[in-house]
Amino acid sequence: MPRTASSLDPAVGAGEEPIAAPSQPPGDDRFRTLVETVSDYAIFTLDVTGHVTSWNAGAARIKGYAAHEIIGSHFSRFYTEEAKARDWPGIELRAAAEQGRFEDEGWRVRKDGTQFWANVIITALRDSAGRLTGFGKVTRDMTEQRLAAEAMRQSEETFRMLVESVKDYAIFMLDPDGRVMSWNSGASYIKGYRRDEILGQHFSRFYPQDDVRMGKPDMELAIAKREGRVEDEGWRVRKDGTLFWANVTITAIYDDAETLRGFAKVTRDMSERKRLEELERSGRRMNEFLATLSHELRNPLAPVRNALTVMRLRPGDPSTSEKSLGLIDRQVTHLTHLVDDLLDVGRIASGKIELRREPIDASDVVALGIEAAHPSLEAKGQTVSINADAGPLPLFGDQTRLVQVIQNLLLNASKFSPPGSPVAISIHAQGRTLVIQIIDQGRGISRDALDDIFNLFVQEDRPGSNAQGGLGIGLSLCRSFVEMHGGSITAMSEGAGLGSTFTVRLPMASSADAADRADDDRAAGTRPLRVVLVDDNRDAADSMAMLLEMSGHEVAVAYDGMEAVHAAARVRPDVALIDLAMPGMDGFAVIHALRGMPALSGTRYVALTGFGQASDRQQTQDAGFHAHLVKPVDLDKLLAALADFGPAGA
Repeated sequence: MPRTASSLDPAVGAGEEPIAAPSQPPGDDRFRTLVETVSDYAIFTLDVTGHVTSWNAGAARIKGYAAHEIIGSHFSRFYTEEAKARDWPGIELRAAAEQGRFEDEGWRVRKDGTQFWANVIITALRDSAGRLTGFGKVTRDMTEQRLAAEAMRQSEETFRMLVESVKDYAIFMLDPDGRVMSWNSGASYIKGYRRDEILGQHFSRFYPQDDVRMGKPDMELAIAKREGRVEDEGWRVRKDGTLFWANVTITAIYDDAETLRGFAKVTRDMSERKRLEELERSGRRMNEFLATLSHELRNPLAPVRNALTVMRLRPGDPSTSEKSLGLIDRQVTHLTHLVDDLLDVGRIASGKIELRREPIDASDVVALGIEAAHPSLEAKGQTVSINADAGPLPLFGDQTRLVQVIQNLLLNASKFSPPGSPVAISIHAQGRTLVIQIIDQGRGISRDALDDIFNLFVQEDRPGSNAQGGLGIGLSLCRSFVEMHGGSITAMSEGAGLGSTFTVRLPMASSADAADRADDDRAAGTRPLRVVLVDDNRDAADSMAMLLEMSGHEVAVAYDGMEAVHAAARVRPDVALIDLAMPGMDGFAVIHALRGMPALSGTRYVALTGFGQASDRQQTQDAGFHAHLVKPVDLDKLLAALADFGPAGA
């Protein structure tokens, strides 16, 4: 006999057409008992119009109706008003009739009006002739699973929002190959990339080129995969090419099947902490430094005094005078360099140093650095060779400070290399980074000292035992100036006696910056000018006056402010060189008085001072000075400043 419309075969799989069978097969009661006693599933049948024709214990438990309360009722009463308004029960039956089976998840209503989240499967029942005789309906209460999934979703959303809002940490995901899969706002803030710029890119672009060539990014992923996590501190690269000191943690992420899903990467910018730690260590070395400073400042004074004594004993001996003057010049230059370095250290420590950035070319910087270090190199018979990329190598930086970096590195190479040895300079572009290397064949650096030599006041030798001399601040200044330009500096050496390589990395300027480079070349010669020079230091005034007169200028010297006013009224100078720090009438009072004299309307004014910060220059500019020179004034800089000024009537 064929099955009746109320029969339901539990053996029919989801999505399968029910198989026609006798309505009363042997064991039918056994299957009916099985269905009726199942309590975790609501299993019941509907007629072709959707009215309930059978009801098991699970249906009673889940939906709350007893069999006599619900049989004969339309199954739409289990649906919300919203679902009934869009005829969702009818849609389900029609779909099941057409497709043989329909599955859905959604809210359903119990007898007491409460709602539960249900998984529903409706199967069309047909007789042996294929005619639709009704539907089998299986419902499972999935409320707990739904609430758990929603809680998980909300938790994940909360965590996502938390990660996204963090600004101090770059938190992002990598796929198993190291490509960026997610990107938070902290990553954008620290590394400079927008989300759409970096997703899908390999994370090695955050590493310096040397680290990439050495395979450091892939090595860190391998360690994280093998050990679960890896932590590192080192230089990383921002989008604009600048470098920062980073603490990085990479954690391998596995799923339940122990399959690698990717890596979680957390990066923090530690540049400020690193700077403060270095300053703290520098403070602990201050006592040793003071002992070294006393030694280094006294050293040049002894040969200067000896040379002066020799010149007095042999006043008419040109050969002795020439040697003595050369010795004095070298020692004064050395003293000036020491004092300049000390002043720069103080400005950096107090945060008062400022860069005067402009478009420059790295080749010019290196050439000027070699020129500045030439006396020391020449004294030891050392040569410098250059291997550089062809074409322009544009930078945007403070040329004076970068020249100082190259000079200090060359002086360091000269100091620790034997006489006659070569020093090589390499200048090459690596992507958007310019790499400058100074390579010597000197005494080398022990591996233990490589990390410390850039710290303030650090020297490999004990203070007082350093045969090479120096204060231990030159390399620290180099690092400070390079890092202020967004770059980095490192040292490499295979060990004692095997030479050293210092590598400077700087972000290259864009082509637009390079195109805007100004032509700062000055005229080679200067025209004779009438100059009034005022300085209360008589030796300084007289010596500068002699230099200016030897350069073809006419000079009137005054030793105080009032004398300068009278001299200017008498001479009507083209240029007035005015010392600012004078007792009584200082330089600012002098220029105020001179600017009030109609006869001096064409006079140009140059400030002479020991202060060279941007605020000092702004103060002299506001006072009416046309130029600002820092003592001790270099003759070439003074003559270059005068070359800009023509005669007052010109």
